[in-house]
Amino acid sequence: MEWPAGYQRRLLGEVSSTLDVARQIFSEIDEPEWILAQNQTSPRGRNGRKWISGERNFSATLLMRLDESPQAAALRSFVMSLALFDALVAIVGPAHGLSLKWPNDVLLNCGKLAGILLESCRGRNKSIELAIGIGVNLLDAPVGRTIEKRAANPVSLFGETGVSIEAVRFMDYLAASYARRERQFRDLGFESIRVDWLKHAARLGDIIEAVTRVSRLVGVFETVDRDGNLVLNTADGPKKIAAADVFFEGVH
Repeated sequence: MEWPAGYQRRLLGEVSSTLDVARQIFSEIDEPEWILAQNQTSPRGRNGRKWISGERNFSATLLMRLDESPQAAALRSFVMSLALFDALVAIVGPAHGLSLKWPNDVLLNCGKLAGILLESCRGRNKSIELAIGIGVNLLDAPVGRTIEKRAANPVSLFGETGVSIEAVRFMDYLAASYARRERQFRDLGFESIRVDWLKHAARLGDIIEAVTRVSRLVGVFETVDRDGNLVLNTADGPKKIAAADVFFEGVH
């Protein structure tokens, strides 16, 4: 797999978090850069949750400096989700049960295989400094009390498919897939990404639950709108949700 032109990479041993490294080196980069760590001692997920990682899995961050609005930058979660989907299909084939869970998870046979976390801030010349953290359970999946109640059961690529791939090799696939999807986003806009993402959306058309900081909404997952919002058809009509935890099981 050929490394994409215009992207740099940095391979590290043990770090607290690749997102922490990203904050430290943003001032050094001129091109998008991938950071891959062999191990993270303090990885994190959405809303301050701890992400369970390991040396046999994939822990990386893509750094980008963008001259666009924070809202447009945030849509990179969909771009990265599709890139992960593409990379995984290239590795294991299209027959496996891969799907995309709004807003930022990749599922395999209904279990959580990968997660994405975006962090951003204003950089020099009012640009957006965006760090996209990615964790993929390549060989191991966390078990036991580390799993949050009602969260999707974690799975590994090896456990579900028998395919074993090293993190460095996986990054080659993902970087190439991301470069293609980034070009699509820049050339055709989010609508093209949105349409492709919905083709692989988990539970589209089903009743799901979305829990925000202030409310709990249950309804039919109708679509993702042009701003990346989840659209639920609830008993009180359509509702747009910008950020939430989504649950499939135990919905009533």
